[in-house]
Amino acid sequence: MKQGKHLRLFVAFVLLFTTMLASTAAAQTYTVKKGDNLWRISRNHGTTVAEMQKLNKLPDVNFLRIGQKLQLPEGAAAVASEKPVQAAQPVKPAIPAPSAAAKPVEKPAPAPVPAATPAPAEKPEAASTTITILGTSDVHGNLWGYTYEDSKETANNGLARISTYVKEVKESSPHVLLIDNGDTYQGNILTDDIYRKKPEVTHPVSVAMNAMNYNAMVLGNHEFNFGLDLIDRMQKELTFPVLSANTTTKQGEQFVKPYTIVDVDGIKVGIIGVTTPNIPRWDGEKVDSLSFQHMGETVKKYAKELREVEKVDVLIASAHSGLVAEFDEDGGSDAASKIVEMVPELDALLVGHMHIIVNEKIGQTVVGGPRNLGRDVVRFDLEVKQEAGQAKVVDRKVEVVDMASYEPDPAIRDLIKEAHEATIQFIAGGGGAGEAGASGGLFGIATADFQPVNEINGIPEGKLRDTAVVDLINKVQLKATGADVSAAALFKDTSDLKQGNITYANIFDIYKFDNTLYTVKVTGAELKNYMEWSAKHYNQWKEGDISISFDPEVPGYLYDMFAGVDYKIDLSKPAGERIVDVMYKGKPLSDTEELTLAVNNYRYSSALKAFKMVSANRDWESPRSIRDYLVEYIQEQKEISPEVDNNWEIIGIDLESPYRDEVIKMVNEGKLEVPYEKSLNVNELLEAGVIQAK
Repeated sequence: MKQGKHLRLFVAFVLLFTTMLASTAAAQTYTVKKGDNLWRISRNHGTTVAEMQKLNKLPDVNFLRIGQKLQLPEGAAAVASEKPVQAAQPVKPAIPAPSAAAKPVEKPAPAPVPAATPAPAEKPEAASTTITILGTSDVHGNLWGYTYEDSKETANNGLARISTYVKEVKESSPHVLLIDNGDTYQGNILTDDIYRKKPEVTHPVSVAMNAMNYNAMVLGNHEFNFGLDLIDRMQKELTFPVLSANTTTKQGEQFVKPYTIVDVDGIKVGIIGVTTPNIPRWDGEKVDSLSFQHMGETVKKYAKELREVEKVDVLIASAHSGLVAEFDEDGGSDAASKIVEMVPELDALLVGHMHIIVNEKIGQTVVGGPRNLGRDVVRFDLEVKQEAGQAKVVDRKVEVVDMASYEPDPAIRDLIKEAHEATIQFIAGGGGAGEAGASGGLFGIATADFQPVNEINGIPEGKLRDTAVVDLINKVQLKATGADVSAAALFKDTSDLKQGNITYANIFDIYKFDNTLYTVKVTGAELKNYMEWSAKHYNQWKEGDISISFDPEVPGYLYDMFAGVDYKIDLSKPAGERIVDVMYKGKPLSDTEELTLAVNNYRYSSALKAFKMVSANRDWESPRSIRDYLVEYIQEQKEISPEVDNNWEIIGIDLESPYRDEVIKMVNEGKLEVPYEKSLNVNELLEAGVIQAK
């Protein structure tokens, strides 16, 4: 009997132990859910991002898949059971402000130690506070998550999605700051064509940002596009400071605030804002009253003031610029990397302007930058400890969070709904083309598509040959100015006027910037030099290439096509030697002949004058935008057809090959990468075994 009892006890013990093991094993994995990120998962399971990355061999801590199984470190399950992962809460109309104060977490007292083995006295651990800084940049007016020129909702961007993410972070983190890095009030029909022209109402961008409780905003270059009145309006409307430390008047006075200081639970956080100093290149006389200083030198100056005078504990900079120099390669005045070099004590640096993800650490400084249109949010987590009465940052992390898995915040959408619907109605009801234009449901009708179908997916035919879209723009510019020659760009590779009704959305699609027209006198030599500068957009053709590709260092919006002259682009030659056979009115254009050129204000300032390609100054500026002139022309014509004069062509190439059709089919089927930055070359493809010799 005793033996049977012992046996039953043993079996019960084995079953209990097996169940515990199974439970423990099951608890050692975590399934990624919508809205998760590695920082939150690590925190909720009592571990660190670094430990999770190492354990799961994650190449990039910023990208997790929904449903992905993650291994948890040994012992993490117990922590997880006490502190479960918090589900996303319903969106509330009001966005809570960061908590003013939070008491340091008190560590439980250690268990008593037997007298026989006394333990040495432990020094109490310093109190720790984590400050989270969320950064946006280059939203370009995308509040709703909508492309007005296409009349489509987006699936992965917009400020309304960012609001959902911000609320989620604030629900789980008591100390959150929100910063915008500029290029926010420009970029779509809502911002450019409606609300920047309505100073009597609060701008929808201001409404949304105030509701989200931003702590600061830095001026981007596009905030200057519409003159200084818009910036003055922004400062009056916004409930938080607008920053740009390196922007001053010509008399040396600050144009806007250089920095702001935010108190977070007794910790002083200093935020310095700077703007790319290249704005005079792009906005010319609009900023004649201002000066733009070296970003690194400016941040160094104010960092010293914040540390020594204001006694801040945490030092952050937000720079509307890319990491690398855009123009000033020698001095680095427009390079954010120069800021870190000159101010290595920075805790975090938010960058933007280039519309690319930046996620790195330079020295002790964590650096982050998002893509444009509200696609990403940069998240900095700074751990601050109080030691001997002094707050010190002891750990710094950065991640770039993709908004694709977040739904738009209905509270923000409710606030901007009227402006959003007014923009849609504006498109449907006509744009109003200045004094000469009339509103109406339609401007006209296109009898056929203006752009040919791309032979190779992703390679725009509009840059491989003369097409009707750019010819239409140049025709309108010549008509408006009476100039001899005109220059225009295909700003978007996909821009087209489709067969059917033409509304303001179509005009915005083929000309997305609110540029005005200039005329300037040029010599034949100056015009050819300008054409060479533009033709740098192409890569040089080499033997075996069966496609034309584009230099990634020369973006498409810098590539102009010309009307009023006939010319050829010889891609067998290097950049600077490609423009040949330039003819004007049936004769070779001499270097000394003088012409009047029609060009947009941006290209005049940022290229012709910035690179000293023309010596004369502009002699006329249009009273209305180029978009307005396009509207006026289409309204006059009522019906337009695609017309191409074929005044230019690409030569010096041989794209024929017995393998060409096969290779292009592979690209179009997604089996080969789109050859945008590097041409398809049959010799290289044969050598790599991608195609087989015939």
